[in-house]
Amino acid sequence: MNPVSIITVNFNQHQVNIDFLKSVKSSNSKHPLEVVFVDNGSLVEHEMEYKQIYPELVYIRSDKNLGFAGGNNLGIHAAKGKYLLLLNNDTEITTNLIDVLVDEMEANPEIGLISPLILYYDEPNTIQYAGFSEMNYLTCRNEGIGNMQTNNGQYDQDSRETGYCHGAAMMCRKSDLENVGLMAEEFFLYYEELDWCEKFKKAEKKIWFTGKTKIYHKESMSVGKESKIKTYFMTRNRMLFIRRNTGFLNTICFSLYFIFLVCTRDVLAYLSKGRKDLVKWVYKGVLWNFAHSKNSKNLGFKI
Repeated sequence: MNPVSIITVNFNQHQVNIDFLKSVKSSNSKHPLEVVFVDNGSLVEHEMEYKQIYPELVYIRSDKNLGFAGGNNLGIHAAKGKYLLLLNNDTEITTNLIDVLVDEMEANPEIGLISPLILYYDEPNTIQYAGFSEMNYLTCRNEGIGNMQTNNGQYDQDSRETGYCHGAAMMCRKSDLENVGLMAEEFFLYYEELDWCEKFKKAEKKIWFTGKTKIYHKESMSVGKESKIKTYFMTRNRMLFIRRNTGFLNTICFSLYFIFLVCTRDVLAYLSKGRKDLVKWVYKGVLWNFAHSKNSKNLGFKI
């Protein structure tokens, strides 16, 4: 059997971690499991409590928050499995998840990254993810396949190539990372998994979805609370993604569209909602890209 390393990253979500580890503990996978838990700058450590639930836990502590990409990269360095399964700590798995994902990758060596069907934990009959369409590089927009549909088993037998994997649950081979590389840490938050998918594609690996297994994600079905952090990184990283993954002409065309149309629209929307505090973070997100127009690495973030 092939050893599998589950990697998860935590930032101040103690109860969520307990539920996650109990979920993993209940897995009856035929493959040997290693669980790598990255405590990503949390205020309080709970290593001993987590090891009471999962005694074999590989616990890694980072003194500062390295972001989603940095935290996962730290876990990848420590992982020993042939297959790596990156799971958000706010997910709960199903019993066949690991075996199905490994079987899919064993059956098709061209697969580089694979994600399962993702359902909302609070609304378990509602689909969050059944794949993504390809990216429109002029607008940096794509569509979620199956999003908000009622799950009637319509994707249960699907196993197909898709535009992008979902960051909440992705499996890859550790050996592929010698050619693909790790996630780009300069994203810190948002768009890093899309960028990673692009790196797999450039290495001639396929991005895959399977509906033969699923996870439950404790993410809200609503868009989510607007915040300065979300506004900043969504603005900044949408531009960064295009800069990293398209040519000069496309980047210029996108930037004109994004700055003068999208950002202007967002600023007016924030002003109409009385959220003047968010306006400057739109500008900061844009300006970051001009200030970091050459290769850069942003490993931390403070507001």
